[in-house]
Amino acid sequence: MIIEEIDSKLLEMSKEADVALKDIYEEIDDICLYNSNRILTAFIENKVSYSDFADINGYGNYDTGRDKLESMFASILGCEDALVRPQIMSGTNALWLAFSSLLKYGDTMISLTGTPYDSLQEMIGLCGDSSQSLSKHGVKYEQFDLINNEFDTDAIVKRLKENNVKLVEIQRSRGYSSRLSLKLDKIEALIKEIRKVNKDVIIMVDNCYGELVERKEPGHIGADIVVGSLMKNLGGGVASTGGYVAGRNDLIEMVADRLTAPGIGKEQGANFNLNNSFFKGLFMAPNAVKSALKTAVFSAYMLEKLGYRNVSPKYDDYRTDIIQTVELGNKDNLVKFTQGIQESSPVDSFVHVLPAPMPGYPFDEVMACGGFTQGSTIELSADAPVIEPYTLYMQGGLSYEYGKLSILLALTKITKKQ
Repeated sequence: MIIEEIDSKLLEMSKEADVALKDIYEEIDDICLYNSNRILTAFIENKVSYSDFADINGYGNYDTGRDKLESMFASILGCEDALVRPQIMSGTNALWLAFSSLLKYGDTMISLTGTPYDSLQEMIGLCGDSSQSLSKHGVKYEQFDLINNEFDTDAIVKRLKENNVKLVEIQRSRGYSSRLSLKLDKIEALIKEIRKVNKDVIIMVDNCYGELVERKEPGHIGADIVVGSLMKNLGGGVASTGGYVAGRNDLIEMVADRLTAPGIGKEQGANFNLNNSFFKGLFMAPNAVKSALKTAVFSAYMLEKLGYRNVSPKYDDYRTDIIQTVELGNKDNLVKFTQGIQESSPVDSFVHVLPAPMPGYPFDEVMACGGFTQGSTIELSADAPVIEPYTLYMQGGLSYEYGKLSILLALTKITKKQ
C-alpha cells in the first residue's frame, strides 16, 4: 500500500494543507465550472452525435466528426478555425508545422520571450546542424529577452515599427527556465501595443500547458495562431496522441496545406478510430486541468513548508499553466524525488529512474512519466535536466487524490534520507 510507505509527519502536513488551501481550491473549482460550461456549450452547438465517433480510414473524406471537433477547438480557443489531427504527434511537432508553413526564405521571426524551449532550438537553427532547420531555409531569427519577467515592450514596439517582421512568437509557459510563465493579461497588453504599430505581423502563442487554466485563451486576446498538444491539457488524459494549430482562417489554410498537400488542405486526413477519444478527452479536459492545478498547489505548499528554495509558483500565486518547479538542491534529491513519482505511477511503477540522454535536449535528463499514454504530461509527470541548481519540473495529475499520494511518496523518499 502506497499510503503505508508515506512518512506519518507528511500525512499530517497534508491534512493541514487541505484546510489551508481551501479558498484556492474553490477558485480552481470556479474556473473549472466556467470552462466546463464553454466546452459543454460547444458540444451542444455543434450537435455532436454518436455517428461522429465512426472509424474513418484511408483518405478520411467526409469525416463529419473531425470537422465538428475542429470547429469546437476553434471556438474554445477563441479562433476562426483549427486543425486537430493525430498526425500532429506533439506540441513540438505542432510548432514546427506552424513555423514551416508560415515562414519562407527571407522572412524574419522574433521570439518575444527570450531563448525558446530546448526542443525548439534545433528546429530554429540555434543549435545542431539539421538541414531542415528554419535558418538553413533562409529564415532569420531574432529575440527579445524578458526583463524581470516582463516583456521589453518599448524595444519590441520600436522593432516592429519597421514592418519587416513576418512572425513573432510568445511562449506562454516557462519551459526549462527560471522565468515565470506568462499570464494572459500580460500577453494581451503586449498584443494591443503591437497592433498599434503593426497590423500585419503574425502573432503566434505557444499555448502548451496553459489551456483551461484561465477563463480566456490566446485567441480571445488577439493571437493569430495558437499551438498545443493533445497529450497535455486539452486531451484530458484520454487522447493518446495528437496536437492542434488554431487561428485565422487564412493561416490555418496554409498550415493544413503543409500537413497534407496544397489543394487538399483540411479536406483529407483520417482520424482513424480516435474521434471518440478526442471528443471524450476534450469533454474531460476542464476536470483534468483542475486536478493538475490542485496537485501543483498542494506540491508547492508542502515543499515551501519543508523549506525548499525557489518553489515556483508559490502555493498562493496566480497560475497560468499547470507547471510547478522547485530547486531540490542536489542531484540525489532530484533523482530520488523523480523515482518517487515513478514508483507511485499506475504504469511502469517498477521502472527505476536514472539520469540519461534524451533526444532534443543538451543535458542528461531524469523523467518520471508512468502514464497510460507515453509522454502524456497531463498525467502526473516530473522531469529535469541534471544540472545545477537541480530544478525539478512537475506537471499534471488526472485526479487530485492520485497526485497527492505521488507527491507524498516522493517527499518521503527525500526526507527519509536526510
